[in-house]
Amino acid sequence: MQMTLNKKLCALIGVTVIAALFYLFVGLDYEIFDYQFQSRFRKFILIILVGGAIGTSVVVFQAITRNRLLTPSIMGLDSVYLFAKVIPIFLLGAQSQFVTNIYLNFALTLVGMVLFALILFQFMFKVGNFSVYFILLVGVILGTFFRSITSFIQLIMDPDSFLAVQSAMFANFDASNSNLVIGSAILLCTLVIVIIVILPYLDVLLLGRAQAMNLGVIYSRVTRLLLILVALLVSISTALVGPITFLGLLTVNLAHEFMKTFQHKYILPATILMGWISLFVAQWIVENLFEATTEVSLIIDLIGGSYFIYLLIKRRNTN
Repeated sequence: MQMTLNKKLCALIGVTVIAALFYLFVGLDYEIFDYQFQSRFRKFILIILVGGAIGTSVVVFQAITRNRLLTPSIMGLDSVYLFAKVIPIFLLGAQSQFVTNIYLNFALTLVGMVLFALILFQFMFKVGNFSVYFILLVGVILGTFFRSITSFIQLIMDPDSFLAVQSAMFANFDASNSNLVIGSAILLCTLVIVIIVILPYLDVLLLGRAQAMNLGVIYSRVTRLLLILVALLVSISTALVGPITFLGLLTVNLAHEFMKTFQHKYILPATILMGWISLFVAQWIVENLFEATTEVSLIIDLIGGSYFIYLLIKRRNTN
């Protein structure tokens, strides 16, 4: 069993390497090789960071909730990101320092998303034990609420301000400040390392609150720490490139189906690898088949959203 899981993980690593090389080199115009390769390599770094952060956050979040349908993005974080991008432009104007200064804008977006995530997660786990469908409903309502406010603000904006926020509505691996990427990379790598260190706790949390406490886990303290880490991972990755709502849901469930285990030392790397493969393939399709006329998040969300509906129907039929 252990050998089989290790072989599956090695196979996934092999596929990831092939997908990465395929993305980096296939379809390049060798007359402008240096320019295109540098552009793709920058996106390659962002894909590694974002795929790793989203994969890690969704694995941790599902270990706490003990449900494979729930992800931080589905709980409305993407809508909060769009709201945080639109509201400074609407209130202060497109030429405000909070909009034009990428560091201030990044910090403002990050703080807003982290605060929302912490308040929402604390509410979920403090008020009581709700069914997964109730929690999903809360996420949909909150997402719709912030999305509706954002859409209304966009309708009453002047055209120049609207153009300033339109690019933030979809995930974009093209335009990122190198200093911002380096700072985000340090933060994200630190958070992932912390989670790897406390990875055994995730296996215990799957047993439930009572069993985890019987085994010596200080449940409230551990879950609070993990939720803070999840909020930071999702907020940084989303603020860096934009929202990809269904990437986490798609990759973590594919990892479970492929690995056939609940051990997080296998599920976590498998989920991250699935995320990298998905992003490499989707980004290559966008650049070469669609000639950069669409966004990578549209492809991921189309496939991931369809898979989410399939999981809901499958869960209902099983019940």
